[in-house]
Amino acid sequence: MMSVNRNHSIMMILSFIAIVCLMAASPAFSESGKQPYKIGGIFAVTGPASFLGDPEKKSMEMIIEQINSNGGIDGHMLEAVIYDTEGDPSKAVMGANKLINKDNVIAIVGPSATPTTLAVMPMIQKAKIPFISCAAGNKIVQPIDPWVFKTAQSDIQAVATIYETLKSKGIKKIGIISVDNAFGESGKEQLLSQAPDFGLTVTKSETFGAKDTDMTAQLTKMRQDNPEAIVCWGTNPGPAVLAKNMQQLDLNIPLYQSHGVASPKFIELAGSAAEGIMLPTGKILVAGLLPDTDPQKKILNAYTTEYEKKYGSSVSGFGGYAYDAVNILAAALKNSNGDKEKIREAIENTKGYVGISGVFNFSKTDHNGLGPDAFVMVKIKNGTWELLQ
Repeated sequence: MMSVNRNHSIMMILSFIAIVCLMAASPAFSESGKQPYKIGGIFAVTGPASFLGDPEKKSMEMIIEQINSNGGIDGHMLEAVIYDTEGDPSKAVMGANKLINKDNVIAIVGPSATPTTLAVMPMIQKAKIPFISCAAGNKIVQPIDPWVFKTAQSDIQAVATIYETLKSKGIKKIGIISVDNAFGESGKEQLLSQAPDFGLTVTKSETFGAKDTDMTAQLTKMRQDNPEAIVCWGTNPGPAVLAKNMQQLDLNIPLYQSHGVASPKFIELAGSAAEGIMLPTGKILVAGLLPDTDPQKKILNAYTTEYEKKYGSSVSGFGGYAYDAVNILAAALKNSNGDKEKIREAIENTKGYVGISGVFNFSKTDHNGLGPDAFVMVKIKNGTWELLQ
């Protein structure tokens, strides 16, 4: 009987030790014993827009791991709860609903694209939860909602950057073609409204579907007006299809793309048709070409080194959107005790944060916080990026 009791006692002790070990391995465990801060993420990890969401998810996990290894925020570990939208607005809504009502997160980062972001915003506004989108559309932060921010550079700035280049080259007549969704509509609006300010005439404005595999009809119409350049506004794969169609039609006029294709994936999809294409991008693609005096160069190089070492793949500006969002959020969490209003207010008062996408200065009237210096113009040459002087 004593042997049985002794064995039972040993088993109980071993079980207790196992439970303690599991607690220590859990992200919820910290030396302070404080509960973790749950942070939600909704990204297009798979599907056609995975070139956006996959690096965003990886960047969010990487920076949270770094923050936790340094003790978390005020003794609280950060715990990421991430759902895949697959680029589908309905799945984005489902993910946001779970994050708010099931997982009880205190803030959300993402989604990856403008249509999915706009789909979840009514829910965010109702729940009053700090929300930092990784999408570019101006409608995300115009008009201002107290709870909604974004880290992707603005369409307004992107169009102005392209148009400054066109003006410097003496170009007067352009054709534009945009994807038929919220991102494309936002870009088209800016392309049309800003053209007169730069002495430009838009000879033809065409659209394409996000899943279209041929745009020769639109290009044929545009060619009839003899534009001096074409500006395409969309995200992969459509812009790569357009570039190939221009090559097939031997349409030898300059092609400008939006920042929506600023990743190695575009060059991969477009192949030889990518040669010579120009576009605005955050500085990450040309970090090595920046002068040492550039305030972003140090963080760009650090992010690139950390990401490539951890994941064995190239960085893109899209991952940087999530990296910046989590860093801005982490700073806002300090001394907040998890209070959502305090977090929101701290984000809105962020000043001088040097990030991957630019130097952020948020305010009550600006929930993007980036200026014109967040963009540079690049040209694709020999399968890589060249800084356009």
